[in-house]
Amino acid sequence: MTLRIRDGLLVTMNDARDVVRGDLWIDGNRIVSVGAAPPGARATETVDTIDAAGGIVLPGFIQTHIHLCQTLFRGTADDRPLLAWLRQRIWPLEAAHTPPTLAAAARLAAAELMLGGTTTVLTMETVHDTDAVFEALVPTGLRAVVGKCLMDVRGEAPARLHQTWRDGLDESEALAKRWHGAADGRLRAALAPRFAISCSRELLEAAAAMSAAGGWLVHTHASEQREEIAAVRASTGMDNIAYLAAVGLASPRLCAAHCVHVTETEQDLLARHDVKVLHCPGSNLKLGSGIAPVPEMKQRGICVSIGADGAACNNTLDMFHEMRLAATLQAMRVGPGSLAAPDVVWMATREGARAIGLESEIGSLEAGKKADVIVVRTDRPHHQPAGTDPYAQIVYACRPEDVQATIVDGRVVARAGSIMWADLGQVSHDGSEAARILLNRIQA
Repeated sequence: MTLRIRDGLLVTMNDARDVVRGDLWIDGNRIVSVGAAPPGARATETVDTIDAAGGIVLPGFIQTHIHLCQTLFRGTADDRPLLAWLRQRIWPLEAAHTPPTLAAAARLAAAELMLGGTTTVLTMETVHDTDAVFEALVPTGLRAVVGKCLMDVRGEAPARLHQTWRDGLDESEALAKRWHGAADGRLRAALAPRFAISCSRELLEAAAAMSAAGGWLVHTHASEQREEIAAVRASTGMDNIAYLAAVGLASPRLCAAHCVHVTETEQDLLARHDVKVLHCPGSNLKLGSGIAPVPEMKQRGICVSIGADGAACNNTLDMFHEMRLAATLQAMRVGPGSLAAPDVVWMATREGARAIGLESEIGSLEAGKKADVIVVRTDRPHHQPAGTDPYAQIVYACRPEDVQATIVDGRVVARAGSIMWADLGQVSHDGSEAARILLNRIQA
């Protein structure tokens, strides 16, 4: 054995949602035993032991909607509605990015995510220099599905965020040839058309054809805010989800972020085509977009997972924050228990894995699955008295600083408030300096 996590409360998130007290045994990058020692194993054979006594052990969180490139924009675009937020701040800042600033953003985000228990992300980057993001992620150990943003309708975006649909798709394909399956399979590539407003029908139809032919995930935004929906109706004559279906994108490979304002007809479309919905409650609140009808979508069998979105529209990449908001917003909107704590943890783990097509590899603590695991302390004053429901403890009481260890592919990547792959102070300093450079560039 290479790692033993000793005497934790194992919240497995397997199909039976078993919760057991015991040890988790890891060999290489795979879980080999849950609860009891594997046959013939001896504690002396382990290279490392993590003492989880009094704590919770669960699968690493899977955030299915992130913009790593926007981490440097934290605190620079506050108190604006979506389209003004994009036009006035986000698009100019994305256009100003360079490979060094993109790398700094990716490293800073990876540190924050791992310290808070996130082990996998589905991320949409900017239009250019996506190689820099892939390169920066390799040493971090983060598992990531990365898409280069596609925008061929310029509108009010800077010229650097505009390219022909053919050039954008060719560049996406070239990125996939270089990076899909890199870092021992941790890094994967996706297609990422931004949203219907910034993409021509030709681009969306071509992306749909590429996805169907090559099995690509497609990561986009849909029905986030009423002004956006009105613009799509004005240009296409259709609601957002209906339009995505009309261009051929509606499929089990489509990952649609937000879906805040979706009619019952659109929800039926999402369910019929097994489209994956990526719920971002913190971002939706901060941008004033609304509250997504998550219980209704889940009742239709729609896969709904969770993401923090970007640091520019949330200011934190904290999955505990998102889980708590997901549950409490529906308690206010529909009623307490309409989105219960166990279901929210399921969304943050199993549904995340399902959304990105990795449900056979990650998302639960089961023998044979990848060892993406977190250990969470529950011995601090804000946890006490602990009660008897670990799901409620995770969703309503825990914080990022409670994460004792984060493990990806069997490798400890964060432990006791530190990252294992770089100096945390240097990563933070580099991020702040890169943000200063970007702001100076757009203000010059």
